[in-house]
Amino acid sequence: MIVTVVAMPQGTIVRTDLAEARRRLAATRYLLVDVELPEAGEGGAGEEGESAEGAGEEDEPLARRLGLGGADLDWFGRPGEPARADFLGDMVGLVVPVVQGERIVHAHAVAGDRYLVTAHRGPAFLAPEITAHVRRERPPDAVALLFLVLHSALATFRRAAVAALLEVEELEDDMFQQRRPEQVYRLSRLRRRSALLHHTLLPYLQVVDEVITRRMLSPDFPEERQRLAREFQHVARTVLTDIETLQEAVRRAFGSYSSLVAGEQNNVINRLAIVSVIFLPLSFLTGFFGMNFAFLTDELESRAVFWLLAIGLQVCVLAGAFYVLHRTRIWRRLRDED
Repeated sequence: MIVTVVAMPQGTIVRTDLAEARRRLAATRYLLVDVELPEAGEGGAGEEGESAEGAGEEDEPLARRLGLGGADLDWFGRPGEPARADFLGDMVGLVVPVVQGERIVHAHAVAGDRYLVTAHRGPAFLAPEITAHVRRERPPDAVALLFLVLHSALATFRRAAVAALLEVEELEDDMFQQRRPEQVYRLSRLRRRSALLHHTLLPYLQVVDEVITRRMLSPDFPEERQRLAREFQHVARTVLTDIETLQEAVRRAFGSYSSLVAGEQNNVINRLAIVSVIFLPLSFLTGFFGMNFAFLTDELESRAVFWLLAIGLQVCVLAGAFYVLHRTRIWRRLRDED
């Protein structure tokens, strides 16, 4: 377990342990604490060191080990928690989804008037970005810092949606140049990606919006925090719109792919129709003159009659078929499509 303490508003970063982080949370006026938990199935060096403090303490929830509160925060740092937004008196607890590469992880955050504590599993995903924002924007309190973290999490969804949207547009351009089977597999992957982004972000925004709306109705909610809340809601709706735009673009690309396949199938059917127009009358003539009945065997015995009727009729039929194709412009349309 790695604990990073950022002294606010200077942005000074210190690596420490849980005990020191707890002491600073109790004594410091304004603090950001980031706890990096080990991945599932892993045991970090920090946990081995802390095991000396007692096996019972290891089983204690992370929030209590940091001195943050009682049973209301037992979910903090626990794996598998869904999106959450709870208002707990003078604190707020959230489970925030964050896009990390090809997967989506959930960061836990607890904010009070004096501190913001975040916890996540695996390598730090927002700490460098948040630290850079802190040093540049210098948020005045922990609430402003919390909204900064929430905006950074939304930015990961926006970047993922924009990158996927650009990939969809490139795929559409490639389709119209040359359709290939692997394009539909890439579109399927992008459709799953867009569905995952939407399925993850929408429940989170709903629960956060409920908490923000309830707090904004309170008469003691400061005007500055109302401004931050309204700005977050606006950005959240914009990001959700970007993801829905991505979903619509993927559906449009699938429609384009289906249209290209249907057009190619129509070309094949048209070619088969041309072959049928040419060879069906010929098949009829050969079948007719191949019959063994009295008129054919008795009256059509000379070579002149054979050439006149058999070959002459076939030439006339072919000429008539090509004339019909030319007049209906089918031949020309197939040539232009090729």
